[in-house]
Amino acid sequence: MKTVILCGGRGTRLGEHGATVPKALIEIGGRPVLWHLLKIYAHHGLNDFVLCLGYLGDSIKRYFLDHHWLDQDFTLQMNSAGDPQLHKHTQRGENWRITFADTGLDTNTGGRVNRIKKYLDGDDTFCVTYGDGLANVDLPALLAFHRAHGRLATLTAVHPRSNFGILKLDAENAVTEFEEKPPMNEWINGGFFVFERQIFDYLDDHCVLEREPLERLARERQLIAYPHTGFWKCMDTYKDNLEFNQLWEAEQAEWKVWA
Repeated sequence: MKTVILCGGRGTRLGEHGATVPKALIEIGGRPVLWHLLKIYAHHGLNDFVLCLGYLGDSIKRYFLDHHWLDQDFTLQMNSAGDPQLHKHTQRGENWRITFADTGLDTNTGGRVNRIKKYLDGDDTFCVTYGDGLANVDLPALLAFHRAHGRLATLTAVHPRSNFGILKLDAENAVTEFEEKPPMNEWINGGFFVFERQIFDYLDDHCVLEREPLERLARERQLIAYPHTGFWKCMDTYKDNLEFNQLWEAEQAEWKVWA
């Protein structure tokens, strides 16, 4: 089963940190966020990846081809242009298969997914996620949930944390408690999708996945949410990156499900 990762966007809210390095290569504990994401999926046996490249996509290719990966065990399938070129390293390491797909410099999320259809081979079911969100989602349970409901699409729903600390007041408006950035009651789209091949009937090369395609699926009751109440965090800003690194250094990286 393929796992499609959207890693072609611009990290505009990362400021200067996203100007010269693609967002997916921003590091957590000395490794790119993309590496952490691949480790999560591979831990659950999902090790066949399609990377949707765009902004600074060549930097992502170079990361996997440079000296850091010469002692690893995985296949690189360069399908962004021309015939595939396969590179196999047989020493110990990661058993990953990676397809680099050039999906356009400023293509929207739905367009990026639409452009990798040819790389899915005969797979009817495939995973999709964003290249900047980490979580300890139980992926086998997510896939079982998707297969059980029988609809075309599943998204993982998560509770975001408040950007601010919360005050609790008594009847006289005296402050009784401070709560630092608690989880909110609302659900948001946390990525970690599972799609059936019929999703391409809802996509075109210019659409935004989170707008018309998902909205139409919802209207047709073909989109089901998998509630995840465990760890989830998106690296949207430089502050998020600092918080990720603090968690890693404190050995509190709950997304680290691999040994």
